[in-house]
Amino acid sequence: MLIEELVELHEYYADLSERIPRQGKILSCLVSENENGQLLKTIPGVGDLAAAQCLSEFESGQHIKNGRNLAAWLGLVPHQHSTGSKTKCLSIGKRGYKLLRTLFIHGTRAILARSEKTGLVFGEWLIGLRQTKPVKVVCVALAN
Repeated sequence: MLIEELVELHEYYADLSERIPRQGKILSCLVSENENGQLLKTIPGVGDLAAAQCLSEFESGQHIKNGRNLAAWLGLVPHQHSTGSKTKCLSIGKRGYKLLRTLFIHGTRAILARSEKTGLVFGEWLIGLRQTKPVKVVCVALAN
């Protein structure tokens, strides 16, 4: 019985392994045919998957007024705890759209992994931030 179950699981895995590249090509074609998809892919760290997810979530972009609203919608802004005149920023909210936030964070990790090209695209701001802050903080700041 165990061997039969393992064979069935292996066949399922093999089927998925064949379907994933096919779906990747379809996704790539959909993004490349869309003008906004091509524009999204010019952003460093945004690939076919993140661009397609952006297109599916806000094709018209009517509910997003600016970049700050988008970052808040994604959950990339810090929680604030304010008392009187003292404002304290905590960790990121994580209340927004998890899938798209995760794709943007992974895209920034890919950028930061190639340190020789980081300064070319984002300038001294990112290089200085990498020297003073932890890697995860830099990833979230860049995704934001």
